[in-house]
Amino acid sequence: MRLLKRFSVLSILCLLLIAHPVTAEWREFKHVAMTTPINLVFWELHTQKAKLISKQVFQEFDNIEHSMSRYIPDSELSLVNQTAAKQAVLVSDSLFEVLAAAMNISRLSEGAFDMTFGSVGYLYDFRQRIQPSEEAIQNSIRSVNYQYVQLDHKYKSVGFKEEGVLLDLGGIAKGYAVDQGIRILQEHAIKHAHLSAGGDMRLLGDKKGKPWIIGIRNPRVEDKQSLIMPLSDTAISTSGDYERFFIDDSGERIHHILSPKTGKPVKGLQSVTVLAADATTSDGLSTAIFVLGLEKGLAMVNKLNGIDAILIDEQGKVHYSNGLTQPE
Repeated sequence: MRLLKRFSVLSILCLLLIAHPVTAEWREFKHVAMTTPINLVFWELHTQKAKLISKQVFQEFDNIEHSMSRYIPDSELSLVNQTAAKQAVLVSDSLFEVLAAAMNISRLSEGAFDMTFGSVGYLYDFRQRIQPSEEAIQNSIRSVNYQYVQLDHKYKSVGFKEEGVLLDLGGIAKGYAVDQGIRILQEHAIKHAHLSAGGDMRLLGDKKGKPWIIGIRNPRVEDKQSLIMPLSDTAISTSGDYERFFIDDSGERIHHILSPKTGKPVKGLQSVTVLAADATTSDGLSTAIFVLGLEKGLAMVNKLNGIDAILIDEQGKVHYSNGLTQPE
């Protein structure tokens, strides 16, 4: 009798599994961190496991924000800005990693990317449509120079050579957070995923046998794409003059990508999109290329292995680096 009852229970379980089979599917989760919408899509069998993974990814974004935001008074970065001109500050491995990556891109671009631009960037308020006077810019621009930052790789510390230096990692920290999110997915054996944070994105694998279709936004028409690309297993970042901006009384576009030399918004391009192996690199380089401009930016990209870029100039014309095939 017990054997029959056990058989009946097993039969019912089998019928339930047949009627409601457990199948893998695309799981999508959303979050907001670093003042940016975060979108995560990945292929996973179990619903509860997918939720757990998404929580770990989003917690990583929150942790990085609390460490690297200049807007949080007790963040690691705020402590560095307050103290590093007086004495070197020991920092976490993650913050040091981002500072070192920022320094490398600064050197590569000969200062076009400069994490000390915060010394002038703090004077702008795009929500309140505030831009600094010429006098205020000149008083602060003397503190903008990545060479004022001293990184000690042995002790993982950072110091400033001059007073008034203020770091801002807005041009690279989101890319780093995307990379860390992908690392967590890989630790859970996820092989197909799409993780984006505003203009920074990384694709893990393909879309189950098909490429991911990624659009590059038209810088002047919000709901229109300038072009679309089939991609897989890559990082992609876009910097544009449409992300944070206002139009001043003279009709000039005042946006957040500032020249480290002038302290003013860069002119010449509308957007730059960079493809690289990781989002930390693509994020930092997209800003550097935007500041360098069309000719110098393309010249730099064309010397780098594994890096490609798409630039849209002030007239809306699209330009490609040598590694990309231009559509006919």
